[in-house]
Amino acid sequence: MKTADIAQRYLSYFEKNEHTIVPSASLVSDDPTVMFTIAGMVPFIPYLTGVVPAPYSRAADVQKCIRTNDIEEVGKTVRHGTFFQMLGNWSFGDYFKEGAITYAWELLTTSEADGGLGFQEKDFWVTVYETDDEAADIWRRVIGLPEERIQRLGRADNYWHTGQPGPGGPDSEIFFDRGAEFGRDGGPAADDNRYMELWNLVFMQELLSDVRSQVDFDIAGPLPKKNIDTGMGLERVAFLKQGVANMYETDQIRPVLDRAVELSGKRYGAVHEDDVRFRVIADHVRSSLMLLSDGVKPSNEGRGYVLRRLMRRTVRAMRLLGVDAPVFPELFATSRDAMKSAYPVLETDWTRLSGLAVAEEETFLRTLAQGSTILDLALADTKKAGKQTLAGPEAFLLHDTYGFPIDLTLEIAEEAGLNVDRTAFDTLMQEQRTRAKADAKSRKRQLADVSVYRDFRALGETGFAGYTDLDIESRVLGILVDGQPAASAGEGQVAEIILAETTLYAESGGQVADKGTIVGAGFELDVLDVQKPVAGLISHTVQVVSGSVALDDRATTVVDAANRRAARQAHSATHLVHAALRDTLGPTATQAGSLNRAGYMRFDFSWSQALSVGARTDIEEITNRAVQDALEVTTRIVSLDEAKEAGAMALFGEKYGDVVRMVDIGGPWSRELCAGTHVNTSAEIGLVSVVGESSVGASNRRIEALVGQDAFRELAAERAIVSQLTSALKTPREQLPERIAEIAANLKTAEKRIAQFEAKQREGQVPAIAEAAERVGAYRVAAVSLGDVASADDVRTLALSVRERLGSDAAVVALGGVAAGRPVVVVATNDSARAAGAKAGALAKRAAGVLGGGGGGRDDVAQGGGTDATALGAALDAVTQELRGA
Repeated sequence: MKTADIAQRYLSYFEKNEHTIVPSASLVSDDPTVMFTIAGMVPFIPYLTGVVPAPYSRAADVQKCIRTNDIEEVGKTVRHGTFFQMLGNWSFGDYFKEGAITYAWELLTTSEADGGLGFQEKDFWVTVYETDDEAADIWRRVIGLPEERIQRLGRADNYWHTGQPGPGGPDSEIFFDRGAEFGRDGGPAADDNRYMELWNLVFMQELLSDVRSQVDFDIAGPLPKKNIDTGMGLERVAFLKQGVANMYETDQIRPVLDRAVELSGKRYGAVHEDDVRFRVIADHVRSSLMLLSDGVKPSNEGRGYVLRRLMRRTVRAMRLLGVDAPVFPELFATSRDAMKSAYPVLETDWTRLSGLAVAEEETFLRTLAQGSTILDLALADTKKAGKQTLAGPEAFLLHDTYGFPIDLTLEIAEEAGLNVDRTAFDTLMQEQRTRAKADAKSRKRQLADVSVYRDFRALGETGFAGYTDLDIESRVLGILVDGQPAASAGEGQVAEIILAETTLYAESGGQVADKGTIVGAGFELDVLDVQKPVAGLISHTVQVVSGSVALDDRATTVVDAANRRAARQAHSATHLVHAALRDTLGPTATQAGSLNRAGYMRFDFSWSQALSVGARTDIEEITNRAVQDALEVTTRIVSLDEAKEAGAMALFGEKYGDVVRMVDIGGPWSRELCAGTHVNTSAEIGLVSVVGESSVGASNRRIEALVGQDAFRELAAERAIVSQLTSALKTPREQLPERIAEIAANLKTAEKRIAQFEAKQREGQVPAIAEAAERVGAYRVAAVSLGDVASADDVRTLALSVRERLGSDAAVVALGGVAAGRPVVVVATNDSARAAGAKAGALAKRAAGVLGGGGGGRDDVAQGGGTDATALGAALDAVTQELRGA
């Protein structure tokens, strides 16, 4: 039974039992405390907690999930996968324990011919929470499961919660007995390897407050409604139904594994370590492809860093299998073909996805080449110092700064006959993980508990009248002061105000929040921010300018008209630039993010190279031609399917409901899903002036532009500069480029001549400095202050020339100067001096300490600097004293 067929059987069964089938949410989580959708229940948390009323009483879905906390275990066990799919059915105040247990048992044990999964009843055991007599009775009385196959376990095993304050409750888990060859008899309490958890039925009935650990928490009270949350791993069902040894050998994953085997020329099943690597590759390629499809791009932070790590672990695993050549074109295409029946977007968006994957592999292969060079130097220095072990900090620097895998460092070091201080490396890695966890925990503590909005959201969605009106009278439904509900807020206080209706736009879709005020009888509120803390609710952060605002007061929202007008211009300009980009570069130049505020727009798009001057000019010209054409701007409320059929552009990673707002500018030429505010015709934009184009990652570019009056002011300022130049240079405007190029060339020639003259002057100083060298212990020492110098490079060049002049006797040169007001010291030693114990790096560091700064470098030449130019003489004396005491 194919994996996609199992998923379809699951959905069909629950649809037949009056469940609403809900499409999978994105892997990018809406929950600000987590980066990804890590469990099937994450998209349903607002409904389970009652913060947002559930739009259905019962639902079923196949949810895409990503979990990376145990990434090191991937490939080693049958149950650890980075990307996985959770089959879930949900009840929001509808059926409870008996319904959930009955549905699960019926689907599992009904024959395949009758639409079930066709498992044998004799293969199942269940666990229940130790005090949950009700669930145990249902399994015994309703299902007919023998008492000996029902086991009671404690909080650690059969009580479910998120690890944070929120919903929780006892659960009942269904286990599949894999047989005696996988472990000892006695049920899941005795051996959870033989007895594999298949389906978890969570009976959410309590709201937890302080959660200290899995088993130590406080129960604040019952949930507003008892809910059901069940989860069954699709991959686990698949490998049982397909009769394979683990999830990596199922039909959606095995093809990638097989392709990796072909590319490596090795055999799967021959060597355990190689088998683990093959499974890592199969898992990570699929996981990376799914993350890319949901809009995540490789980067050095956040979600992008996780994706980059997965992709680079894949390259590393292939390298350890003996494959150094690029492999992503082959492996990602194989994964696409295995997954596209379940996720058609992988095929329709293949050009974008493959481009990102190939670009990341190319980047990492360059990183490996660079890292190899740095590692080779570090290994050479280690050998030169007579050591057998590469220092842990060196290996950590390669890993942390350059993304160079530790396994590869170990491999190359071994080839060079050296060890790596793995203990020190692991200590540094653990310190980094501890810092990251502390930072994540700190961020979680800073986040408001969205449950405070539950009662407000229960009153209905906040109406937004801002598309047609700038002011509207409404009623105060809620007030929060310091994150807690309050009856009123007085003068000087900052509060959140919830209204029944508003004209103030809440930040979303790249458009910043409106500016404005909220006024009423006896009070005035300055609007600081407008946000959507939970779906369907708009919250206004305000400062009370005068008076006092209280619950149920009548209040009028007043939008800053000039700011709104400029914001509308910027947002509509963004749509025009997007259309112009696609006209110029083609359909693969897709939106990757945007920011619109009054007078300014920023647009990120998928593209791997800088735009040519011609392309940038074309984009600006197409955009402004559309402005001049006074194209009509229309908005329609349509179904998501209808919008897609009409060709509307959607932002990757953005969440859309079943009903969307579609904005057209000039008909289908610019057609996007957008909830922002826009002009009525493109002519109202006025002018768009592109002021910047830059890189924001290996595969993304960014265009920045000024809009409307801000664009005019920018062009007026440039015109004034041109006028000043024509006057100063006495050159017509059209000849300015050639005249400025001529002046720049003349300046460069003059600078070259000056540099040559200064170099001759420096060379002329060499004999005198060398002649002045004094005997200090075993060394000839030339320690001289040069006074003001052009640069530190001049001091360095002169120090090396003096060292050469002093010949083969043990010589140390210490020269100081003041460059741009800051003191600098350069120390150079020859072979004889180093053999006698003089190290340039240590001497430069000593001198820099006197100058109030820092320094160091190699043993043969080093540099230091500081802030106290008056101490330059003392710094050079310190070098001499250091050598005298040696």
